[in-house]
Amino acid sequence: MRQLLASAGELTDWSAFAESWNHLGPDEYLAAKGRFRRRRHATFSAGSDGAIEPQPHQAHFQSLQYNALQGDIQRWFEPIDASIANGATMRSILQFCHEFFGKVAPPPLRWHIEVHQFRIEATADTAGEPTPEGSHRDGVDYVLVLLVNRQNIASGTTTIHSPDGRLLGDFTLTHPLDAALIDDHRVYHGVTAVRPFAADEPAFRDVLVVTFKATAR
Repeated sequence: MRQLLASAGELTDWSAFAESWNHLGPDEYLAAKGRFRRRRHATFSAGSDGAIEPQPHQAHFQSLQYNALQGDIQRWFEPIDASIANGATMRSILQFCHEFFGKVAPPPLRWHIEVHQFRIEATADTAGEPTPEGSHRDGVDYVLVLLVNRQNIASGTTTIHSPDGRLLGDFTLTHPLDAALIDDHRVYHGVTAVRPFAADEPAFRDVLVVTFKATAR
C-alpha cells in the first residue's frame, strides 16, 4: 500500500499525520447511545480532471437505511486540522483514491468525498467498538479504510459480508498503511470489538476512512 500511495504523491508528513490522532474530539452523538469513540471530519470534492478541492466544514449525514444507530440526523464533528487536511499524506491518499476508484466506476460529473479520523479506545472494563452499528454499508460508492496505528489491542478483525449476511471473508489490519478498499454497493463490512492486551496500558485503534460518492454536480 505504501508503494501505491507513493505513486500518487509524497508521504513526507506521515509522522505529523499519525500524531494528529492524539488530538481527536469525542463523538458526542455516539456517547448519547452509551458508547465512546473519538473522531474528526472533513469534506472534499473532485471533478473528472482529478483536481481535489477542500469544501467548507459541513455535517456528516447518513439515512437510517445505512445507519440504524445514528441515521437521519446531521452530525457535526470537529474539523480535521487544516495542516493535516492539506498535508502531503492526505493529498496522496485522496489522489490515490481518485485514480483507483475512477478506474472501476463510470465517470461521474463530480465526487463528493468525506474523510474521517477515528480512534477507538478500549479499557479493561470496556471493549472498543470500531463499528457499533454492526455490519453495514456506508451509503456511498467506494470506501477506503486505512490503518494508521494500533496499540495494545487484540482483535479488530474486518469482516466482509454479502447483502444477505453471508460471511465472505475476514482479515485484520495490523500495520500502519494496511488497508481495505470496499465497493459499498456490493458488500457490507464491519469490525470486531477490540480489547487491551495489558489492562493498565493505553489501548486504541486509529484509522482513516475515506468515502467517495458520485454526484450530479
